[in-house]
Amino acid sequence: MDYSDVAPTTECYGGPEAAMISFALDRVRAQFAWKTGGLSAAQMRRTHPPSTLTIAGLIKHLAFVEERYSRIHLQGLAPGAPWDAVDWSADREWDWHSAVDDEPDELYALWYDAVARAKAVWAGVDPAAPAALTTDDGAPVAARRILIDLLEEYLRHTGHADLLREAIDGLVGNDPPQAGANAADAPAAP
Repeated sequence: MDYSDVAPTTECYGGPEAAMISFALDRVRAQFAWKTGGLSAAQMRRTHPPSTLTIAGLIKHLAFVEERYSRIHLQGLAPGAPWDAVDWSADREWDWHSAVDDEPDELYALWYDAVARAKAVWAGVDPAAPAALTTDDGAPVAARRILIDLLEEYLRHTGHADLLREAIDGLVGNDPPQAGANAADAPAAP
């Protein structure tokens, strides 16, 4: 699996708020898929000291973020597998460090499946509607806030993936090449 498995985004220059946020999220998901795709297990597990951050950890973490925001925070449901078997109180960083034991195909499948499930959930949500998540004092949280938090997670971690990927094989650029684009226009790894 790689970025070509993500449907290309269609430019969105106006329209309803939900369409704009959805476009931004789809675009950054495609960027993330491009920056993390097509790597070997060794490349995905490579750290860049002093940081312990890995591409593998980013993929697994964002798979959990998709689950947490769409299933737990938005819908109020319990986490699904494999998240339901984790003792998060004992290991709050499990998604980050356990990823180095996973094979690339497992990680890619986990992330792609999480994205597909989340997109299906968010497709019918009014951003102004209340989510299952409430504040500490019981006040409702708008779905919009959770969607913006999801976008923010992707923006932060796609930046991390961008730096890690450049250090691994030199891949640079903002957006993945689009189908039918001139290959000479696409950024290439040196």
